[in-house]
Amino acid sequence: MKKYLIHKTLLTSILLLVSVTLTYNIAKAHAKEPIRVLMVGGGESHDFDTWYRGADVITLEKNGFAQVIYTDDVTQIMDHLPNIDVLFLSNNQPIKDQATRQAIFEFTKAGKGLVLAHAALWYNWSDWPEYNKELVSGGSRGHDPYGAFTVNIVKKHPVVKGVDKSFELKDELYYQEVDQAGPGLDVLATANNKETGKSFPSVFVVKNPDTRIVGIALGHDGEAHNIENYKKLVRNAVKWAASK
Repeated sequence: MKKYLIHKTLLTSILLLVSVTLTYNIAKAHAKEPIRVLMVGGGESHDFDTWYRGADVITLEKNGFAQVIYTDDVTQIMDHLPNIDVLFLSNNQPIKDQATRQAIFEFTKAGKGLVLAHAALWYNWSDWPEYNKELVSGGSRGHDPYGAFTVNIVKKHPVVKGVDKSFELKDELYYQEVDQAGPGLDVLATANNKETGKSFPSVFVVKNPDTRIVGIALGHDGEAHNIENYKKLVRNAVKWAASK
């Protein structure tokens, strides 16, 4: 009887060990891989190294959420596109190479995600109107003087999940306009010009039929990048853009 109990205990221990091992391996197999992001910065009037290469990369890579490659060399974009899930453009420097421009459009047509941040929403390139028309569905040509304003969430959406319904920050309030010839916008958050009361999109989704595109007009400096609501927006935007 004693020998039987010893064997039974040993068998139970072995079965428990096997069960734990299988559970661990299954969990490991189903663990989500980090979202692969290429973040492109560089250009004028903004400290891209501090706020995008620095702050936003830390925000996205926290707890293994994403794996980010940052570059301000636009000639590298094409090399990275086949190996990423989301292209994150924050730059206002020109992308002059026609092959790179075409590759970006092919990337979105393949269903890969695109996040357009602050300076990348500007009407930067008169010789590339398709960018603003098709990918931004509009753009900005001006903004309020740098200062405090309130952002209001106007629609429920995964991109604004967990973000305060209303929050204040110091930034450039972009005069984001919609190109009626483009695919259109689904506006998620707005900010109002204090003098005219006119409302402008601060966070939005472009109604592109092929992929998921998020626009975040906020982000001039640390008064935006360092607040929790902005960090949530950036992480949510990348997650949603990658999930098509």
